[in-house]
Parts: sequence; structure tokens; C-alpha cells
Amino acid sequence: MGERREIKPSCFDEIGRMNQQIEYKNVFYPPGGLLLWMIIALELTTFGIALLVMLFFAKEDPVLFHESRLQLNVTIGTINTVLLLTSGFFMANTVHELRQNNRSKAQRYLLLTMLFGLLFLVLKVIEYAAKIEAGLVMDTNDFFGFYWMLTFFHVIHVIVGLVILSTVLWGIRKANQPLKMEHVEGSAAFWHMCDLIWLLLFPVIYLIL
Repeated sequence: MGERREIKPSCFDEIGRMNQQIEYKNVFYPPGGLLLWMIIALELTTFGIALLVMLFFAKEDPVLFHESRLQLNVTIGTINTVLLLTSGFFMANTVHELRQNNRSKAQRYLLLTMLFGLLFLVLKVIEYAAKIEAGLVMDTNDFFGFYWMLTFFHVIHVIVGLVILSTVLWGIRKANQPLKMEHVEGSAAFWHMCDLIWLLLFPVIYLIL
């Protein structure tokens, strides 16, 4: 009798095996659901279009936009950028710790996430108060019309994000009940969207024009 030859799996067999391991549910039902990701895409598109319109107006009257931009507090804008990025870092760590089922550590990271988000809002209120005191309101000129509309709309997103994160914190503290990671990851996606929107707004409004 001849020797038995070991049949090695072909590359097509390996591809088939890998395809079986793909969780198609996660492709079609991402964390937070398709609706959340559609909202995120819509929000990013809306801010993107608004910034393009602002740049178009700036091209039509560059002197006005440049002189108006110089009246903004770049220091506060820069600090707020650092605050949001740091907050996003702690949010990523929150998700990581929850995946490891470490609720106590995740809670600390989430509290830091919310703290830096609140500090962002505090500085924004200080900045807004200074602008109102100087008479730089929404109807001052086109630049400040865009400034107030875009930054205040972003502030609303941050407030909504903090409310969402507070529900996640409440769920983490209920140690006797299971926590759905889909909800946590969806909340994190919304919070990171706030970071990304600010990273679009800050350079255009505070630095470029």
C-alpha cells in the first residue's frame, strides 16, 4: 500500500474559514446602531458644508474675516482643543477597561472624560461672556454670525454628549446588572464625534481665516 499524502487546505479553504469567523451582525449593526452612525455622518456633513460656506464668504471679504478672527481668544481655543482631545483619550480608556470587565477603573476614566468635557464648557462660557461684553454678537458681521452659529451648535452637541455619558456612568455603577457594550461604544462614538467636529472648527475659525 502506498503512503498516505497529507492533504493541505487550499487558500480557498482558508478564505472560507475566515469568512465564517466574520461577525456580519457587527458589520450591519455597528455599536449604537445604524441610526446613530447615520446621525454622526449627517452631523459631520452639516458642519463640513457650513465651514465651506464660511470659507466662501471669507474669500468674498477676506479683510473683514481676518480682522474679526484676530478678536478671538486663540489661547482659550487651544486649551479647549487639548481638553477635548484629553477627554477623548479617557473615553477610549473607558471602553477598553469595560471590555476587560474592570468597572471601577472604567468609572474613574469616565469621570475624567466628563470632567474635561465640563471644563471645555466652562471655558466656552467665559469666551462667550467676553464676546458679548465686547459687543461681538451674532449680528455684528458675517464672521461672528458663523462663529456663534457653529461653535454654539457644537456646544449643544457636547452637552448632549455629557448627558449620554452620565447614563453610561449610571449603568457602570449598577454593578448587579449587565452593561451592554454596544451602548457604551455608541456613546463613545458620539463623544468622539464632538472631538472631531471641534478639530474641524478650531483651525478654520481660530487660525486660518
